Amino acid sequence: MHNTRVGVDLAKDVIQVCIYSNHKVISNTEMTTAEFSLWLVCFKPTFIVFEACGMSNYWLQAARKAGHDARLVSAKLVSLVRQNQKTDANDALAIVQTTFLPDVKYISGKSMEQQQLQSINRFRDLADKQHTALLNQISALLAEFNIKASYKTRGLGALIKSTLEDAENNLTHEFREALNVAWQQCLVIKQSLDAYNRCLLNSIEQHAECKRLLKLEGVGVINAINLYVALGCCDLGVFKKGKDASACIGVTPIQHSSGGKVKLGSIGKSSKNSKLRSQLILGAMSAVRQMVKRPAVTKKEAWVQELVKRRGQRCAAVALANKTIRTAFAMLTKDTEYKAELIAG
Repeated sequence: MHNTRVGVDLAKDVIQVCIYSNHKVISNTEMTTAEFSLWLVCFKPTFIVFEACGMSNYWLQAARKAGHDARLVSAKLVSLVRQNQKTDANDALAIVQTTFLPDVKYISGKSMEQQQLQSINRFRDLADKQHTALLNQISALLAEFNIKASYKTRGLGALIKSTLEDAENNLTHEFREALNVAWQQCLVIKQSLDAYNRCLLNSIEQHAECKRLLKLEGVGVINAINLYVALGCCDLGVFKKGKDASACIGVTPIQHSSGGKVKLGSIGKSSKNSKLRSQLILGAMSAVRQMVKRPAVTKKEAWVQELVKRRGQRCAAVALANKTIRTAFAMLTKDTEYKAELIAG
């Protein structure tokens, strides 16, 4: 049991530090980032809790490097514990108060490597959204002039080229110039997307953990990296079991039990990590569609095929995603390889 506890509320320019010891608040002061960095080095090793936010992983790593027992707590929990108006001082005090809750759930922090992998993936996600949005906008605006792309005409690129070269379509010079700029912008974004994909492929080769995860059914490069980022800090004891990780990602049924009666519903529309959940289910759905086309070779394939018969492909995909997370958790915590169990011939 820690005698001294420190709650830290992080902001862009200032950091609020609340020190609690011997059943009272010793201080609750505001520091600059430079002052807080020096404080971490000079203060004796103690128990420090940060509210999870954009900069929390950096300060979590700095605190642990200085010898402190540092943890992250969710902003939602802090808001529920805070008793008075929202101020930096009250937030820092509420962070300390959360540590006294029974069975408090701390958030897993990320290493520098995981942060970088996550950042590359988010760069790629943004480029993918921009590329899709720009393609859809160009297609829709050209359709207003009854200019429609077709596979027979080699797609949108060929259509734009022919449109720009057609002198009899009554399009103004200004519109042609704007259309050309939009298409060039689309090509630049596509180049960026290809570069991000190369970065992810190279990252897989440099991380043995991610490479091992590729052997799981329905797990490609993006899902392997996402699983490593989400579960790679399992040694901190945030998740005790694989089912805890599955519940956090949101692929387990929502429970609403009372009076000794257990009621399990659907997986729910909201999730703490909806992006990862959707990508894992999409990958699992792709794997399920391939499994039902051929005779089962492994016990997992036989289990999926039986589940498809009873509940359908969508339910089977969610169940497979759940099993994938639990298997990935075991692989990362125990440092093992994945080997599919063959059906005894």
